[in-house]
Amino acid sequence: MDYRTLGRTDINVSLICLGTMTWGSQNSEAEAHEQLDYAVAQGVNFIDTAEGYPVTPVSADTQFLTETYIGNWIAQRGKRDDIVLATKVSGPSRDPIRKFRGGNHRLDRRNILQAVDDSLTRLKTDYIDLYQVHWPDRPVPSFGRRGIATIEDTAETVSIEETLSALAELVQAGKVRQIGLSNETPWGVSEYLRLSRDAGLPRVASIQNAYNLLNRTFEIGLSEFALREDVGLLAYSPLAGGNLTGKYLGGVIPAGSRRDVSRQFVRYDLPNQAVASARYVAIAHAFGLDPAQMALAFVNAQPFVTSNIIGATSLEQLRTDIASIDIRLTSEQLAAIEDVHRLIPDPCP
Repeated sequence: MDYRTLGRTDINVSLICLGTMTWGSQNSEAEAHEQLDYAVAQGVNFIDTAEGYPVTPVSADTQFLTETYIGNWIAQRGKRDDIVLATKVSGPSRDPIRKFRGGNHRLDRRNILQAVDDSLTRLKTDYIDLYQVHWPDRPVPSFGRRGIATIEDTAETVSIEETLSALAELVQAGKVRQIGLSNETPWGVSEYLRLSRDAGLPRVASIQNAYNLLNRTFEIGLSEFALREDVGLLAYSPLAGGNLTGKYLGGVIPAGSRRDVSRQFVRYDLPNQAVASARYVAIAHAFGLDPAQMALAFVNAQPFVTSNIIGATSLEQLRTDIASIDIRLTSEQLAAIEDVHRLIPDPCP
């Protein structure tokens, strides 16, 4: 396993991070624990979750189960100090099912202080290594929405300064070691860094955004922040919702797959997705590579990536994904990938 430094901290995290978004819906607690055991045995020390998981699909019946499963594993295995544990606080949501703290879950002080205590209880730990803002309080282009034409803040929109000040309280109290962002924009990262400098507030260590062969928009504005300011990318959806494995080609939807059980995920249901996916899968086959491992190896190789968040619903998938750490793409393979990217750039932002 390879390890990289989390931002400007003294924390080293595995280049492969174990994502947990399906635990509690597509995966049972026993399967979650099996994945944790296997990943840790392979050198994975970075575990990412959220109070909003599982989301495949979103359900009031399964809400909070993912953190609960991880907390039970920590209590049973006694390996809390062997892992870097990351979770997230949810911002406001229009989803009628997703309700936190009475449904008024803004990124204000009250919500953040309560959210972290609730997560600590479920995770059965007294500290979180990386506490992330799952998505901004203000309306931004995210989860497939491209661009912003107007500012849509309202009177209820919580300022970044209030959010960061609340996170600072958690760091001072010892409940959180480091803080991070997710689904954030270049302006948002810049504002968090400005407030850190000007107001003496904690510095963000990372940003967790989507990054894969179908969506390389992180490279346009955020990669410079990652490289110059050490706000490294924790890349989520590196397989583009499974599309880069090739299993959905030809309109096939395997039983039990994410597309089968989570119809709300339409981020990758765009016109050029299937064409681009087919071309990337063909490149992998032409070079004798597993398509999933090629897609993951591409993410692993990026200098602005701190960790690549993989997610699996089976142990077989997990083995394949973690093994991508051993693949180094050649210049010829990378050139073939770039040829497709130039022809069909970012079909699924």
